[in-house]
Amino acid sequence: MRHTEFWARLDHALGTASSRSWAELYVIGELGSRTVVEALHAGVPPKQVWAAVWRVLDLPDSER
Repeated sequence: MRHTEFWARLDHALGTASSRSWAELYVIGELGSRTVVEALHAGVPPKQVWAAVWRVLDLPDSER
């Protein structure tokens, strides 16, 4: 998964108005107690970050 696909999925899940703020503020334990932005900047693959986001947001299987 590329970063562009990751951000498109997050925009779809949370809406474009909220997704970036959420990614900068919401800490996910599974990502080493980092935010999405921190995890991506630390080099965590977008696919791994998306999997954590998917679980936290309890999204449907179709969005996995």
